[in-house]
Amino acid sequence: MKYRVVSFLVYWFVRLLILTLRVRIVGGERVQALQESGVGVILVTWHGRTMLPIAHFRNRGYWAIISTSRDGEYQNQIFGRFGWQTVRGSTSARGAVQAALTVTKQLKRGATLAFTPDGPRGPSHVVQPGAIFLAQKSGSPIIPTGISAYPRKLSRRSWDHYLIPHPFSRVVWLYGDPIYIPADAKSEEDQRYWAAYIGAAIDALEAQAELEVGVVSRAVPPHLTPGSTEGVNSGR
Repeated sequence: MKYRVVSFLVYWFVRLLILTLRVRIVGGERVQALQESGVGVILVTWHGRTMLPIAHFRNRGYWAIISTSRDGEYQNQIFGRFGWQTVRGSTSARGAVQAALTVTKQLKRGATLAFTPDGPRGPSHVVQPGAIFLAQKSGSPIIPTGISAYPRKLSRRSWDHYLIPHPFSRVVWLYGDPIYIPADAKSEEDQRYWAAYIGAAIDALEAQAELEVGVVSRAVPPHLTPGSTEGVNSGR
């Protein structure tokens, strides 16, 4: 009962909040082109920036992997209210095998998966192996995404400093270029390389989004600014 009540309240809070926001999205056409070609897509952003995607992708049938924890049940109900398809599990814990098999099958059929590579417990802004594994098994590209909003609240009580926009905030949402992970990149060195590469791409896009909404944060690596494709599609 409490899961339904909480998910209902969160759903309407977010729905109403989203209606007030001024959202600018850059690079969405590259994602749409991949989807229209029938290619499965893995959208990745940091765990603390997921409120906006959950609402923005409402009723599109996108997929998400939800933790089997008690908190995960709240998330599962909220995602369900927003019209997402979910699979319970984790790519690194209980339910890992079944979750990976289900999502890989859907990606091969052309589905879109939204994934937080530093979830479900962190460390924040550190890419775990899950996204790389799914990209290799499915052959799907990873699309790094950077999101920011201002004014906003950053929750200091959560490990991911969860972002909650204020009403009427300005939002900037940046998609990067597709990242294709070679199927034979299986060594520890390869895995570390691609994890660092994906993390740097998300960080660069998020830093650029922060600047565009008026937040001065960290510097944007010049070789990973939005639109850069150097070294991404050709492997290492």
